[in-house]
Amino acid sequence: MVTSNFGRNGNAWREADFERALETVIQDLLAGKYRQPIRVVAFNTAERWSEDVSEDIAREIQRRCNLQLTDVPSYLREFVDRYSQQDLQQFSLRLV
Repeated sequence: MVTSNFGRNGNAWREADFERALETVIQDLLAGKYRQPIRVVAFNTAERWSEDVSEDIAREIQRRCNLQLTDVPSYLREFVDRYSQQDLQQFSLRLV
């Protein structure tokens, strides 16, 4: 399930088809089918668990955009910035 922000209309949970799994949620996010996502939660009712997978999804979106040498779409920027821990450490070059 993906929580989306609908502005003045508030937030709402939107379901994704179980058969499509997380890969399709990532593709749908990148395609703009979810605008201003807030959180992504995975559920497994058979095993009685749920997990916030927002960080995993945000990192994967950032990774795919980096590989394609494109910016994260503007409607996903806040989500990715919130959950994706960027490694901002810069390594120095050793001069010989």
